[in-house]
Amino acid sequence: MRWQGRNQSSNIEDRRGQSSRSTGGKTTGIVGIIILLIGAYYGVDLSGLVGTPSIGTTTTQPSTLNTQQESQLRELAGVVLADTEATWREYFAKHGATYTPTTMVLYTGGTHTACGTGQAAMGPFYCPADRKIYLDLSFYEDMRTKLGATGDTAFGYVIAHEVGHHVQNLLGTLPQVNQAQQQARSQAEANALSVRLELQADCYAGIWAKYAQKENLLEVGDVEEAIKAAESVGDDRLQKRSQGYAVPDSFTHGSSAQRMAWFQRGFNSGDINQCNAFAANS
Repeated sequence: MRWQGRNQSSNIEDRRGQSSRSTGGKTTGIVGIIILLIGAYYGVDLSGLVGTPSIGTTTTQPSTLNTQQESQLRELAGVVLADTEATWREYFAKHGATYTPTTMVLYTGGTHTACGTGQAAMGPFYCPADRKIYLDLSFYEDMRTKLGATGDTAFGYVIAHEVGHHVQNLLGTLPQVNQAQQQARSQAEANALSVRLELQADCYAGIWAKYAQKENLLEVGDVEEAIKAAESVGDDRLQKRSQGYAVPDSFTHGSSAQRMAWFQRGFNSGDINQCNAFAANS
């Protein structure tokens, strides 16, 4: 991916090197409940936040990246975020609306969010309550060493996916999914709605990749990098790695095959209307 020396987004809040402190003392149980409520309201799985240690105070941990890596990944993240802004600004303008970009918060170890205390171990996430994306740059190394997904475009896919959740928030998809989940007859049915939400975000990430291709920003093998990244975070693959088998009814993000297919759907079409993962037989 051609990203060196290009324009970076100004919508980045850099908290690296700061410690995370919440406003209360005995907050673990209360914050945990709040997080669950926020997650339920917006249709986003934030359960990874619940039960994290030291939710009142999070000590900043040293980055596993060296200074040069940190600098390069900071630039890459800024460029990808700028490209997503151009992608969605164009779409919203065509429909007579103005795109309000998300803010990306860079942190190390842990940080406070409007959705509770975020931890690097959770991976990148979007908090609908403050409309911000939270990213510890060391996730790049986690992708490489733990998930087998490497490359700048793979990292770009992750960022574009989280921006996809922001677009869903702006378009009203998240509260609509929440309402449907409240009416779900079982946890499996609620999970299935979460899967469709995530697959749509993958499709939106594909639209970002289509924009990058149109702007001649992609190089040979870049699309394959992104597709492999989508495959690496499939629920079936992650569950088989952690427990030896997959339980489809418990999926919240979709299988590897589904995630690859929906990314490709967005990339091939470049059309948000092709990203309706909630349609029958999707």
